[in-house]
Amino acid sequence: MGSTGHLSNGKLNLNLLRDYYRRELLECLDKCLGSKALVWDDALTGPFGLIAEYSLLKEHEVEKMFPLSDKGLPPSNVQNIIFVTRPKLHLMEQISQNLLQEEHKGGFRKEYHIIFVPRKSLLCEKKLKESGVYGTLHNIEEFNLSLIPFDSDLMSMEMEGAFKECYLENDYTSMFYVAQSLMTLQFLYGIIPNIQGKGDCAKNVVDMMLRMRRELGGREPQITPQIDNLLILDRNVDLLTPLLSQLTYDGLIDEIFGINNTSVKLPPEKFVSSSQAPEEAPTEKKKIILNSSDELYGELRDKNFNAVGSLVSKKAKTITAEFDERHAAKTVSEMKHFVSKLPHLQQMRQSLSVHTSIAELIKEHTDSEEFLDSLRCQQEFINGVDTDKVNTYVEDCIGKMEPLDKVLRLICIQSYCNNGLKTKVLDYYKREIIQTYGYEHLVTLMNLEKAGLLRPSGQRNYPTIRKSLRLIVDEVNEQNPNDISYVYSGYAPLSIRLAQYHARPGWRSITEVLNLLPGPTIEEIQQIPVALRKRRSSITSSHSSVMDQKVTLVVFLGGVTFAEIAALRFLAQQDDALGEFVVFATKVITGQSLMNSLTGVDT
Repeated sequence: MGSTGHLSNGKLNLNLLRDYYRRELLECLDKCLGSKALVWDDALTGPFGLIAEYSLLKEHEVEKMFPLSDKGLPPSNVQNIIFVTRPKLHLMEQISQNLLQEEHKGGFRKEYHIIFVPRKSLLCEKKLKESGVYGTLHNIEEFNLSLIPFDSDLMSMEMEGAFKECYLENDYTSMFYVAQSLMTLQFLYGIIPNIQGKGDCAKNVVDMMLRMRRELGGREPQITPQIDNLLILDRNVDLLTPLLSQLTYDGLIDEIFGINNTSVKLPPEKFVSSSQAPEEAPTEKKKIILNSSDELYGELRDKNFNAVGSLVSKKAKTITAEFDERHAAKTVSEMKHFVSKLPHLQQMRQSLSVHTSIAELIKEHTDSEEFLDSLRCQQEFINGVDTDKVNTYVEDCIGKMEPLDKVLRLICIQSYCNNGLKTKVLDYYKREIIQTYGYEHLVTLMNLEKAGLLRPSGQRNYPTIRKSLRLIVDEVNEQNPNDISYVYSGYAPLSIRLAQYHARPGWRSITEVLNLLPGPTIEEIQQIPVALRKRRSSITSSHSSVMDQKVTLVVFLGGVTFAEIAALRFLAQQDDALGEFVVFATKVITGQSLMNSLTGVDT
């Protein structure tokens, strides 16, 4: 692969980003000569697994891998012990303990190193000095893995705290890392000519990005631009969407079980084969990788869950019919043809079995009264029904001590759809929550207010936004949708409507609505050398069938849901497609993870 950004099938090739990080990582490792053992901060094994597989690390003399723990390091005869860690103080304590125990053991002489991801911090170095182990370290390196390619059209920075840091703590450090990551993308894929955005954080990122580019003084690689548009959206421009229950296959898996770095852990009993004896049944959760290399998952992930059953049964019939072809194969060439298809068919059958089990697990959840009642309540709120008084269903949930994140989500949806709550309604909810769930949640409620998720009555913007952007769609075809609102069965995510208008006819057509949303509207043009502009247009005209698809990079600051990603993919697949969309998020979130990040107690 060359050093310029390639478009495959009109899409941005994210393998280029993966290769870039892989090279950086191997350079880091190769600074330590001799055999190596990597000691992992547990939170990094997922992201690293998406960049470099173990076989590649072995080629660079990595012989052992251990999780970082209080229990110390297992014995090994390697020359180098390398700690791979985030810059967190509690992890420095563990590393210090490990190093002191190693020193105490004596024995085989080793060198010790630390690789900080994405960067080291002065506080961490100070902690290591205070523990008396700093001098033991041979090398302290940084590995700037800040943007992880999850799939062919999805990248995440996996920054858990970005929303909380920006909206509660006024700490914009994470936005600096976003700007840096955008600069890395421009280094690999060329300058992005058109930038638009909405929100305070978006403004912050664009300003930093433009400054970083000025500081380069034209020393950037001369690459034909592969990305046409950059659209940056603050999460607080659309706080409603992540609060609602997602209704896509992918979204529901994430809501119920939690998808982490493209993998999910599920109850093992659903994945026991009929030939297994009960005592052989696994007790560990079943880990399943979810990405588009699994053909069936690629077809299912963005569907409304109500359309999943019929698609799975159709696939089952097709696979059975294809297996039955072996009986009809008479000649050698027919047999040969069948045998050549066999590995793919067996893979499809295995995948079908996995996704049937997952769908059954989801169905148990979506058929439950708790889920259906909550969904009904949400639908009433977004349609503006009885949003101005205490809701009896929410009261019941508090009375039954249902999970706090569920209760808070519903109250925040009501607050959003009513443009804030009357003082007496808000006070009533607060009092009930504190009495039922504990006084420590005073902090939670204050955090929700500060982040704009709970507020007293204000301007009546929601009905205008809802009507102008057609956020509520009454007739929704969940099986064969014709509008993005299928991802929430009748509600079109505001964020994705903005992306839709941005692509066509442009944001000038919705200026009044944009003015009702929080934060400034940003528009910048980045100048590109004439020679590169010409090359871009000549490529476009010579490959018009593939290349006239404009590529838009959509950045979500503060997180994105799988339902929103599904809605963007839906827009890209339409006959009058608005071009290709590539998603860049600070984190893939759910309403629950958003709530948990704002609670005043450790969850």
